[in-house]
Amino acid sequence: MKKSLVLAMAMALGVTASAYAANPFSDVPAGHWAYDSIAKLAAAGVIDGYGDTSFKGDRLMTRYEMAQIVAKAMAKGANVDKLAAEFADELDALGVRVAALEKKSDNTKIAGQIRYHYASVKENGVKKSESKLRTRLVFTGKVNNDWSYVTRLQNEQVFHGTYKDAKGDYSAEDSDVKINRAFATGRLGGMKVDAGRQGLYLVDGMVYDSDLDGVVVSYGDKVKVGGFYGKMYGTKGYDTKNTAWGVNASTGLGKAVDLFAGYTSLKDEADAQADDDLHIINAGLKVKVADNVKLTGGYLNTNAEDIQDAAKENGYYAILDLWGASYAKPGSFGVQAVYYYEPARAAQKHTMDGTMQKALVTDGFKGYSVAASYTVAKNMMATVKYYDLKSREDSDKKDKTLWSEFQLRF
Repeated sequence: MKKSLVLAMAMALGVTASAYAANPFSDVPAGHWAYDSIAKLAAAGVIDGYGDTSFKGDRLMTRYEMAQIVAKAMAKGANVDKLAAEFADELDALGVRVAALEKKSDNTKIAGQIRYHYASVKENGVKKSESKLRTRLVFTGKVNNDWSYVTRLQNEQVFHGTYKDAKGDYSAEDSDVKINRAFATGRLGGMKVDAGRQGLYLVDGMVYDSDLDGVVVSYGDKVKVGGFYGKMYGTKGYDTKNTAWGVNASTGLGKAVDLFAGYTSLKDEADAQADDDLHIINAGLKVKVADNVKLTGGYLNTNAEDIQDAAKENGYYAILDLWGASYAKPGSFGVQAVYYYEPARAAQKHTMDGTMQKALVTDGFKGYSVAASYTVAKNMMATVKYYDLKSREDSDKKDKTLWSEFQLRF
């Protein structure tokens, strides 16, 4: 007997035991457990049997037959959103619109990321290490067709640690669960807008890869322009929570080359004098050499010499990407090599994993990193990275980091 179907549809339509005294099917006796429910559904026109007075409750239905029943139930006002989403293709073939139901049932989406990492660091000859588990949950709620609201919760568990602010061992610490993302994202006319606490990624992560309390906008297709304004968090070389703004633009030259440029300004909150503001200019290009080979090169300039003596104001970087690991493709593999020659104060919150001592930010730094990633299974990736960096002012100031991680995404 089609027991689950009868029960689901009967409940959705509010069946009462005495609603109908008879049913039209010869193979459903009056004493059957589903007699009243089948009678109600038949009278409502949701089920009509096989045209020979039989219901054939023991027979398996095709998806098309099931879609017909769902369509009739929808027409009667039954709450069958999940069934409508499951049989969306068949319902479309019947000319039944289910888009609104799908949007209603999927209004809020939850995604997550779990990352375990181990880092071994050698800073100016002193060895330090850390192992940590980071858990993130991202909630995206659809406000309307143009806008959504995103919230991210994060917690960190430290299994072992010996380099937190040079305060010694901090093993077994567990951070509070915090909301570190909370922003609205959508469109105003043709312009994309993100407003609230969000992530800000500047100049391939060479300048900034952290939080922004503010607004980010972008516009265009072939020629893209954008800008941001707000508070940047965790900046090095300046006090935290600096007011900052910036503009950027990019365009393609054919299918293989993209040009980009930008300007960023940070205000030192500890000193209102305009001469102490930091200005960063960047320009570069991205080239698709082959299907599995991408090359990025960029130029950086700061006004650090106006803020400190003998500052290295000019620099550059180069990134080589080979193949590319994807969470959606088990067995995929990727390699990345980066050369750094960054000017003083450019790396306000660098994208590198591990630590970067303040001296490397203040002086500017040079060095390289290599990384390899492999997708073990769908949504499961392992990565190993190595960084070797030193100050451009004092070669005795060095950071070396061996970083390994394993991530799960859902």
